[in-house]
Amino acid sequence: MSASGHAESKPDKAEFQAGVETWARTAKEASAANNAKIEEIVGALRALGVPERDLQTRAVSVQRIDYGDRRGQFQAANVVNVTLRDPASTSAAVTAVTEAGANIVSGPNLSMTDPEATANLAYADAYKAARTRANAYARAADMEVSRVLYIRDAGGSQGNTYFRAADATAIDVAAPRPEQAAPVAPPPPPVMRGGGAGMMIGTTNSDVFIQVDFALRPK
Repeated sequence: MSASGHAESKPDKAEFQAGVETWARTAKEASAANNAKIEEIVGALRALGVPERDLQTRAVSVQRIDYGDRRGQFQAANVVNVTLRDPASTSAAVTAVTEAGANIVSGPNLSMTDPEATANLAYADAYKAARTRANAYARAADMEVSRVLYIRDAGGSQGNTYFRAADATAIDVAAPRPEQAAPVAPPPPPVMRGGGAGMMIGTTNSDVFIQVDFALRPK
């Protein structure tokens, strides 16, 4: 018997990236300004209760600008990956880092802390379907299922359903580009629409496929 299984669960984890780009006449000045600003951003996250273990540096860079109106200056950048154990708090966290001066914000990515838990529910659903079908064939042949010979995993996929964090258009904040003539003021805090918590979390779904060989015997 070939059968498919499906299961859905609510995401319990969200991740997004927040950071800042700064410019100065020297690499040292750019780095110092960047470090001060990233501390404010991290401080805003700590104030929301985000623990140290859920903050991880994603990228750090310092480079000389050799083109545009900022030619000859140095650009420093620092991006932190933020993990939130409550996806509903994403809107508040993104607003907090933006107000703290973040001009690099991307995400969020919603997922399950234990994706296998959802997959196992889908496999159970698939086996139940295969067994029901086998019983139907057995009855039609005036026989009965005696035992399971083989169970083969035929693969599957996981993904998000009705995830409309894309409504949070401002979550993809455009950082000032080197060729711009003057510093650009930080953008306003992002606004996420769709629900009292500020974003639509939706569900994470798991679809799997299995093949089961059953042995039949006369009644």
